Amino acid sequence: MLYIQDQSGGYLPAPREKILSEASRLSGYRLRRGSFIGSSVDAKAAIRHKLIKYECEVFACLFLDSGHRVLAWEEMFRGSINCATVHPREVVKEALRLNAAAVILAHNHPSGDNSPSPQDIDLTHKLKNILQVIDVCVLDHLVVGEEVNAFSDLGLLN
Repeated sequence: MLYIQDQSGGYLPAPREKILSEASRLSGYRLRRGSFIGSSVDAKAAIRHKLIKYECEVFACLFLDSGHRVLAWEEMFRGSINCATVHPREVVKEALRLNAAAVILAHNHPSGDNSPSPQDIDLTHKLKNILQVIDVCVLDHLVVGEEVNAFSDLGLLN
C-alpha cells in the first residue's frame, strides 16, 4: 500500500491514479539508457507499467545493445481497443538508427487478457525473420494484460 501525506500531516492510502503514476515513474528508471535487461523477469518489470495504462493497443520496442543494455524504449504504433497495425519496415529503421543488436517487442491487450493471439505469434515470427537479416536478435515479445506473458517463457520464440 502506498500512503500520501495530507495537509494536516496525517497519512492516507494513495488513490489508484497516484499509485499508477508513481509506478510508471519508477519503472522509467529501469528503461533508462544503459540499464541491463538480463531476463524476461527484468523485461516484464520494466515494461508492465508502461503499457498497462492504455485503453487502446500500443506496440512498443525496447532496443538493446550487444550487452543487453537499454538503448531506447519506443512506443511505435497505436491502434484500437483490440488491434494495432505494425509496420515491420519502421521497426527495422529504428533498430538501424539506434544501432541495436537486440530488441524486446511488447504490446498491451486492453481487455486484460495476456494470452498471445495467433496474429501476435505470426507477427513475432515475421519480425524475428526480418530483423535477423540485419543481425538484430528478437529476445522476447511481451503481452501486457492484467499480468504479463513473455513469449520466451511460453516457448513461442522457436
